[in-house]
Amino acid sequence: MKVLVAGCGYVGTELARRLRRSGHEVFGLRRDVTALPAGVVPVAADLERPETLVDLPRGIDHVVFCAGARQSDENAYRSIYVAGLSNLIEALRVAGAPVRRLLFTSSTAVYAQSDGEDVDEDSITAPTHFSGRRLLEAERLLAGSGLHGIVLRLAGIYGPERAGLVARVARGTARYSEPPRFTNRIHRDDCAGAIEHLLFHPDPEPLYVGADEDPADERTVLEWLAAELGTPAPSPGESPARSDRPMSSKRCRSYRLLRSGYSFAFPSFRAGYRALLGEFATGVEPR
Repeated sequence: MKVLVAGCGYVGTELARRLRRSGHEVFGLRRDVTALPAGVVPVAADLERPETLVDLPRGIDHVVFCAGARQSDENAYRSIYVAGLSNLIEALRVAGAPVRRLLFTSSTAVYAQSDGEDVDEDSITAPTHFSGRRLLEAERLLAGSGLHGIVLRLAGIYGPERAGLVARVARGTARYSEPPRFTNRIHRDDCAGAIEHLLFHPDPEPLYVGADEDPADERTVLEWLAAELGTPAPSPGESPARSDRPMSSKRCRSYRLLRSGYSFAFPSFRAGYRALLGEFATGVEPR
């Protein structure tokens, strides 16, 4: 298969490696193509600038849109998720690409539940923050495109060189709210694994939640990390790492993804973070 990974960054790069190992011809689209893995065909383009998308590779039959916003403001989110996706869909149409499937990585930010409710693909989406609203707009854009679209709503992504929570616990700056809220996460390798799984699934549904099997409250996660690191247990309070986003509390359930046949490499935060603690011990400073 010829697969275009649009936004070949943190998750996309790992996905591209996996697809290459599976024997697919992979094209990696990003502004700076120097960091692409070996064997991935570079496509130097900017999803936010449609004029750079006029020479897409021919014969693309599978597409993954896993780009990220350059910064956390509404204009940046609209520019990449809504305009960027629209630009790519139009460029594929003009190129006459025989696209059989386009997978869009959205986010569980589309859910604003705050009482620890279970959340799945059938749950109400009523985001109060621009991030969730713009992502929902992009999801609807894909649904109306006429393409065979799949949306994967990913929880908070962590993984190699992206384990800032571990660093904050080690420094003693991590805090949890009172009462502790439920948080959700997914390891980078499971992001890539789930995307590959759905991209070639014989009969995928149009929407999936992508979160590990162990939604846990933040106090539980922080105290476990502190015990593993041998540092004092965190205290309640306002975390310095908090953004201005409203704090939700929900338990995202990936039962549909599991029923489709996917098996998590890191089904819990304990499995995922334990794999990263060795990296932290070597002196690598996670982001």
